[in-house]
Amino acid sequence: MDSGPLRDLLEFPPDDIEVVYSPRECRTLVSAVPEESEMDPHVRDCVRSYTEDWAIVNRKYHKLGTGFNPNTLDKQKERQKGLPKQIFESDEAPDGNSYQDEQDDLKRRSMSIDDTPRGSWACSIFDLKNSLPDALLPNLLDRTPNEEIDHQNDDQRKSNRHKELFALHPAPDEEEPIERLCVPEVPKEHFGQRLLVKCLSLKFEIEIEPIFASLALYDVKEKKKISENFYFDLNSEQMKGMLRPHVPPAAITTLARSAIFSITYPSQDVFLVIKLEKVLQQGDIGECAEPYMIFKEADAAKNKEKLEKLKSQAEQFCQRLGKYRMPFAWTAIHLMNIVSSAGSLERDSTEVEIGTGERKGSWSERRNSSIVGRRSLERTTSGDETCNLTSFRPATLTVTNFFKQEGDRLSDEDLYKFLADMRRPSSVLRRLRPITAQLKIDISPAPENPHYCLTPELLQVKLYPDSRVRPTREILEFPARDVYIPNTTYRNLLYVYPQSLNFANRQGSARNITVKVQFMYGEDPSNAMPVIFGKSSCPEFSKEAYTAVVYHNRSPDFHEEIKIKLPATLTDHHHLLFTFYHVSCQQKQNTPLETPVGYTWIPMLQNGRLKTGQFCLPVSLEKPPQAYSVLSPEVPLPGMKWVDNHKGVFNVEVVAVSSIHTQDPYLDKFFALVHALDEHMFPVRIGDMRIMENNLENELKSSISALNSSQLEPVVRFLHLLLDKLILLVVRPPVIAGQIVNLGQASFEAMASIINRLHKNLEGNQDQHGRNNLLTSYIYYVFRLPNTYPNSPSPGPGGLGGSVHYATMARSAVRPASLNLNRSRSLSNSNPDISGTPTSPDDEVRSIIGSKATDRSCNRMSSHTETSSFLQTLTGRLPTKKLFHEELALQWVVCSGSVREAALQQAWFFFELMVKSMVHHLYFADKLDAPRKNRFPERFMDDICALVSTIANDIVSRFQKDTEMIERLNTSLAFFLNDLLSIMDRGFVFSLIKACYKQVSSKLYSLPNPSILVSLRLDFLRIICSHEHYVTLNLPCSLLTPPASPSPSVSSATSQSSGFSTNVQDQKIANMFELSVPFRQQHYLAGLVLTELAVILDPDAEGLFGLHKKVINMVHNLLSSHDSDPRYSDPQVKARVAMLYLPLIGVIMETVPQLYDFTETHNQRGRPSCVTIDDYESEGGSMISQTVAMAIAGTSVPQLTRPSSFLLTSTTGRQHSTFSAESSRSLLICLLWVLRNADESVLQKWFTDLSVLQLNRLLDLLYLCVSCFEYKGKKVFERMNSLTFKKSKDMRAKLEEAILGSIGARQEMVRRSRGQLERSPSGSAFGSQENLRWRKDMTHWRQNTEKLDKSRAEIEHEALIDGNLATEANLIILDTLEIAVQTVSVTESKESILGGVLKVLLHSMACNQSALYLQHCFATQRALVSKFPELLFEEETEQCADLCLRLLRHCSSSISTIRSHASASLYLLMRQNFEIGNNFARVKMQVTMSLSSLVGTSQNFNEEFLRRSLKTILTYAEEDLELRETTFPDQVQDLVFNLHMILSDTVKMKEHQEDPEMLIDLMYRIAKGYQTSPDLRLTWLQNMAGKHSERSNHAESAQCLVHSAALVAEYLSMLEDRKYLPVGCVTFQNISSNVLEESAVSDDVVSPDEEGICSGKYFTEAGLVGLLEQAAASFSMAGMYEAVNEVYKVLIPIHEANRDAKKLSTIHGKLQEAFSKIVHQDGKRMFGTYFRVGFYGTKFGDLDEQEFVYKEPAITKLAEISHRLEGFYGERFGEDVVEVIKDSNPVDKCKLDPNKAYIQITYVEPYFDTYEMKDRITYFDKNYNLRRFMYCTPFTLDGRAHGELHEQFKRKTILTTSHAFPYIKTRINVSHKEEIILTPIEVAIEDMQKKTQELAFATHQDPADPKMLQMVLQGSVGTTVNQGPLEVAQVFLSEIPNDPKLFRHHNKLRLCFKDFTKRCEDALRKNKSLIGPDQKEYQRELERNYHRLKEALQPLINRKIPQLYKAVLPVACHRDSFSRMSLRKMDI
Repeated sequence: MDSGPLRDLLEFPPDDIEVVYSPRECRTLVSAVPEESEMDPHVRDCVRSYTEDWAIVNRKYHKLGTGFNPNTLDKQKERQKGLPKQIFESDEAPDGNSYQDEQDDLKRRSMSIDDTPRGSWACSIFDLKNSLPDALLPNLLDRTPNEEIDHQNDDQRKSNRHKELFALHPAPDEEEPIERLCVPEVPKEHFGQRLLVKCLSLKFEIEIEPIFASLALYDVKEKKKISENFYFDLNSEQMKGMLRPHVPPAAITTLARSAIFSITYPSQDVFLVIKLEKVLQQGDIGECAEPYMIFKEADAAKNKEKLEKLKSQAEQFCQRLGKYRMPFAWTAIHLMNIVSSAGSLERDSTEVEIGTGERKGSWSERRNSSIVGRRSLERTTSGDETCNLTSFRPATLTVTNFFKQEGDRLSDEDLYKFLADMRRPSSVLRRLRPITAQLKIDISPAPENPHYCLTPELLQVKLYPDSRVRPTREILEFPARDVYIPNTTYRNLLYVYPQSLNFANRQGSARNITVKVQFMYGEDPSNAMPVIFGKSSCPEFSKEAYTAVVYHNRSPDFHEEIKIKLPATLTDHHHLLFTFYHVSCQQKQNTPLETPVGYTWIPMLQNGRLKTGQFCLPVSLEKPPQAYSVLSPEVPLPGMKWVDNHKGVFNVEVVAVSSIHTQDPYLDKFFALVHALDEHMFPVRIGDMRIMENNLENELKSSISALNSSQLEPVVRFLHLLLDKLILLVVRPPVIAGQIVNLGQASFEAMASIINRLHKNLEGNQDQHGRNNLLTSYIYYVFRLPNTYPNSPSPGPGGLGGSVHYATMARSAVRPASLNLNRSRSLSNSNPDISGTPTSPDDEVRSIIGSKATDRSCNRMSSHTETSSFLQTLTGRLPTKKLFHEELALQWVVCSGSVREAALQQAWFFFELMVKSMVHHLYFADKLDAPRKNRFPERFMDDICALVSTIANDIVSRFQKDTEMIERLNTSLAFFLNDLLSIMDRGFVFSLIKACYKQVSSKLYSLPNPSILVSLRLDFLRIICSHEHYVTLNLPCSLLTPPASPSPSVSSATSQSSGFSTNVQDQKIANMFELSVPFRQQHYLAGLVLTELAVILDPDAEGLFGLHKKVINMVHNLLSSHDSDPRYSDPQVKARVAMLYLPLIGVIMETVPQLYDFTETHNQRGRPSCVTIDDYESEGGSMISQTVAMAIAGTSVPQLTRPSSFLLTSTTGRQHSTFSAESSRSLLICLLWVLRNADESVLQKWFTDLSVLQLNRLLDLLYLCVSCFEYKGKKVFERMNSLTFKKSKDMRAKLEEAILGSIGARQEMVRRSRGQLERSPSGSAFGSQENLRWRKDMTHWRQNTEKLDKSRAEIEHEALIDGNLATEANLIILDTLEIAVQTVSVTESKESILGGVLKVLLHSMACNQSALYLQHCFATQRALVSKFPELLFEEETEQCADLCLRLLRHCSSSISTIRSHASASLYLLMRQNFEIGNNFARVKMQVTMSLSSLVGTSQNFNEEFLRRSLKTILTYAEEDLELRETTFPDQVQDLVFNLHMILSDTVKMKEHQEDPEMLIDLMYRIAKGYQTSPDLRLTWLQNMAGKHSERSNHAESAQCLVHSAALVAEYLSMLEDRKYLPVGCVTFQNISSNVLEESAVSDDVVSPDEEGICSGKYFTEAGLVGLLEQAAASFSMAGMYEAVNEVYKVLIPIHEANRDAKKLSTIHGKLQEAFSKIVHQDGKRMFGTYFRVGFYGTKFGDLDEQEFVYKEPAITKLAEISHRLEGFYGERFGEDVVEVIKDSNPVDKCKLDPNKAYIQITYVEPYFDTYEMKDRITYFDKNYNLRRFMYCTPFTLDGRAHGELHEQFKRKTILTTSHAFPYIKTRINVSHKEEIILTPIEVAIEDMQKKTQELAFATHQDPADPKMLQMVLQGSVGTTVNQGPLEVAQVFLSEIPNDPKLFRHHNKLRLCFKDFTKRCEDALRKNKSLIGPDQKEYQRELERNYHRLKEALQPLINRKIPQLYKAVLPVACHRDSFSRMSLRKMDI
């Protein structure tokens, strides 16, 4: 194959691995190294370790593997640049109130609807003719051959496509992917949080002498000084001048006034302490400070003379005592107050403006809560509130008070007491009299790289542009607790702290004492070294330092810090010398200035170790004798005089900060022994021991094992050196006493234990794989193979310098016996787990397909053999030189017990060491170009095999016990194999992988719950597949021939037959698409990945649900990394890569039944039933992904049933567990990627082989894809943005806790799966199978957690991406559909799948699509129709209807390109239909129906655009020359005009969009207009049903459905005479009396046999049954169960006739449900509330003076409907215009304001005549089929509403409506109105009857309700109200009326009262039986009242009207009456 991108796919690049020596970054301008040229070996090694280059092994392409190339958001942003904006109609259309302006105009116009439902034809045609068409498509009408059309379409579709699909799809939400390894951090010097302190000025009230200051940090809690001192000098030049004679010229390094402090463990206990000193003078500190306290600056003029005197005194002292200091004053600043301003010190702090304009806060002003800072390296102890110094507002402090230093309180102990006291509110210090002064200090976080900085050793830090600038000093930190960071720079400092001296018992004058400190390299006074750092304004280094003097104190304390630069190499003569002087302050004759009064010293080395710590030294009175320096002063030297009898009187502390001296005895001993070997110097002195050569081996071994006892801190500090030395001992065993000593085992153990110590103690320092980052850095940067030849320059810069005393010989073929070689051999023979040699690894896969064998045979192979033979001749014996990786592998294989355990715990470390060692070995031996088979000896490969095998065995056998460790071990092993793939023979590594797989598989079969092990295996595989050459490893280019070599294949899941076993002509193609044995042998890793996927997704896989997401993410991750990989950007190459994944298509096809059903959420299908969050209900369309919804709702993912359109033949009958939306989406995007990038011809061949069933399954998948990647729309993004969890953060935290528990997710998962994988209802492993994590933002709408609201731009960007993804996904689907169609055309069979193709196409048209996609989609659709016209017009009639609907919908699009394509498609459709049968009735009818349903249902439908499209169609018809002579153009014109008419109707509907009643009225009228066209009437009835159910008017919706059914029944009965079918409308009368309107009796009824009439899907028996079932369901939802029964009465005969027992059983079940609900809900059902609404006023247009009865939901209050209507019309006409008439009196039009609109609303009740009450018994009867309603209006004759009893009349108004309620609309016109007027006495009769009824009801209620009874009784008997019964009786019954007409009324009232009293008595009796003893009195009271009432009523009741009874009595005597009665009885 020629070179080029495909060739690169075949072979590893030649420069795959490089070994890089990269110089280490040095902070300082010159690197820190000792000045001496001669160094001892230890120092030399340390320095080398701190300066040598980093040795880095770089896999050049590593960054392209998935581990380093995650599909992160930023990466994606980069790849998403330059995306075109896709145009979507949903975004273009203005918002919901889109047509606001139009709307407003319309509102202002009158609201009339013409009486005819259609406006005049003429005007509508006129409108149409004058409108403009859209652009016509060129060449649309040409007869082009189909092939050519296909070709053009294909070209257009393929141009300008987005290259990378995954760039558009957000990465799945996962925690750190398992394969991610970060490049370790470069080891560097440790700094804590850094603080910049600038000292600006120091001013006292008087300025008479220089003052010297120092700053340091102290930690009160730890009682520790945590920084060295920073000395600064703010004196004026004049003041400095006073010291001229004593001070040599100052070095610029000592002039710093700003310092950077580092604080590793910031806490509330840190203080900044400032100490001041002045020149020594006579008098104690108090006297000297007095002037500073009493003089004020303001009075300077007054006190001029005194000040002059003070000044002159000061000058004298400066001249005489200028080199001595005395303590003066101090103060402290509580650092955290400034940083966090948590509280303020009681100080006046002033606000200071700094020149830069940056505002600085004073302490008191800046208080916020204490900031919690980063965790320090180790977890800080719980008590600490940590503090953050990295980000506070810079502050300028003005310290105004200093405390006078007490001479006896100088020690640190005293200072800590003071500081602790300062934090208390009642500080002792407050009571002291302060020294007032002004010290200004700036404190701010240190900048990243400040200029002009000096290190503590005074080296210039980089970026030091000019040496003359005043520097900033970096102040060395003494961390409060241990810091575990390896040394990386040379540092060697000593700090000396003289603490106290006790000369109380010394004879002689010694009072003003100072100590002179010197660092000596010999005993002569001239041997003092200039290594003492200067303080401020002095030279850099001096030879001596003096302590400050406390006046007249024989036992002074000191607070000095003396900083010394230690020489790199110390000898026994180096020592510290202390000389004590008495200073005489007064000038006396012949008294010297200073008198020595004592001497003492400290030798620096003791037995070769640096001597540091606390010392209490005796002091000698005379100069020490010769050769004193090697001894300690504690040794009593003869003839010397000592103070206080040689007791210790001088306390001093010596502290070293050194990266040379370990200060740990165990480390010291180990390094000393190693260096002794190096130098070959015996005996070795270590401590008090002398070790001879013969003893060395034991000592060395014991010192190695004793490393365990050393302190952790020094071990970490010297980690690099320590590991280097241990490795050196392994590689070059030392020769001791002529014997080679093998230390491999000891070193291996030591390494294992050190690494485990680090792991245990430094938990905070680990990455997600448990790798300690100190160790990863060591391996990555520091470790290198020690120089393998003696004394030769090291290969590659900076190898470890070797020396002759190491035996160096090539490793002989026979291993040294000490290695138990035989044991290891026998081990591999006896232990079956450790395999021998793998049988022929595939010769690097036949030397990579034979192409490379020639060009690179063996260049630069400097073989070792020559060297070794050469050495042999030299020395006479074969030296050993071991290769580290070989030795390591061997040690590891043979180790056992605790050592093995330790190594397993941290296997990653040894694996990584081994790999780096192997690479270095190849590099040095020039083998990086050698063929991989010859790189390593077989022995080593055996060891690796054994190692991998035993470790795999550990994983399999221990994963349940040591879960966490095994997890780490598993990933370590996988990374190791991944690394080996880069350096060893690939076949060999594959055999290792295979061996691991075998072990896992054999274990899996025996496990009850395999998911943990499978999960581990997934991690393992995912890491291996993250290799950057994964594709090359899979041999993408070889076509599947049977493999010649037995390359590995996976035995665990032998070739699953994917159900694709059709009779295949070409086995090769099937092999490419199935996980067949050849496929898995050829593409080994891809085979493993896809097999895992197939196994885990298999619905029968027990207990693997929890791994779905994991395995899908693995595949997604691989594909997305291929997608963005620059190496595979060439489409040819990508096709090869895609070939590796062809079986994925099959695997996903198998999972179709389990995929999440995206179609359910699709708007056209209604919302999925399971979204339970109310907030989204109102939003229309479910917008929150289901899984999220479920997680919020606390349930798991529901079982989603499929819509019936999914013809899935799920092989097993059982219910599958559904994948989550996120997993399904990931799977589908993978599918699309493969379909997009695979070779089309291959796909087509395969399609040809598939069975129809399988092709249909693939089409179902594509159907799902369409819904899955549908564009959500900008508005949805905005809405989601505003909705997305507006919960507070703590809520989110609680949720996380709840969902995840608070452990890391990986351990968590393991923990969960260990014991508790019971199946939860969703069939997932735990809760919801995606263990949803809030932590990461949710799947595709990544919501940024921190700032809840996204910016506009972000939303725009999201919408842009989503739009492009939707477009690209749909275009891929379209490409695939085209391939499927070609398959049909080519094979001329399988036409049956075309229906499926069409279904997917139509579905995609129905979704929200971009204009770009739609153009291509319509082109494909036109081609499809022209190829297979009979498909639409003969077979798939429903599809034809659907297509018409979709095309029309797009004809009304707001985007012109979409319109012109849609109208072209529609025109061609008519034309093709016409050509088949000379008329296009079918399309005509479908289009008309579609338009009607579109108009009825679509919200944002714009008739203007549709009018354009209609015009376009007309234009096509006019220009169509071919059909000019036929009837076609006229038919088109007819159709278009008809459509236009419907449109005009809908314009009106649009006006009433907001007015539901009006809208339904209008739809009702349109439907009425279609009385003659059953199909359209049906459409409109269904539109109405839809509108009703949207508004939850289920009863009305049911009525619409019943009407529809009746209509269908009418036509069916004309078509076919079947006994069991309903006869027509009549059958439905029982359901509703309104149904008769549907009867087809008028003359213009079309006969149903005409072409295109009644051909809709509903005009069939099945259609009828469907409508009735829907009606029953709606009735049931409305609670009208009686009607349900009536509906089923019609249905049952149909099912009985069809012998459909299943349906019948369902129906009877539903009936039982209905009837039992009637029983249970007795008295609890509410159907509706009715109101009369009258409209008055011309504004209402044709509503004016109309009256309606409105049906409102049950329990609607008058106020509610009134508010609704008033609000609605108010908005329409203006609030001031609308007025509600409050009463229900007849309205007089003349009295109304003509400019206003009046609404009168009255509550009405159903009204029944007495005869009707016989039939209307139940509540349902009284609320169904209602036509009459009544309301009452009280009035008096003089116009008031209410008056006295005798003048109170009542008007009853009875309204009759034109139809019965419930009807197909919620308001019905009032067709008739009658009024009845009741006279006052009739009103009284009604009232009394009502009262009596109430009493009767309350008395007989069962169960009895005493409360109710007492209420009614109280109102009847106990009433004292005026209009109580008594008053009624007195008004109407007290005298007989004059008017005989009133006699009957009078009598009726009298009888009422009789009945009333009787009822009262019953009620009292009943009450008596119910009450308890507490109500006895109440009962008596009631009875008394009753008797009173009865007495009062007695005379009135008994007075009869004689006239009434005279006439009647004789008649009553007639015998005849008996016969009459008996007759009556018989009638009954």
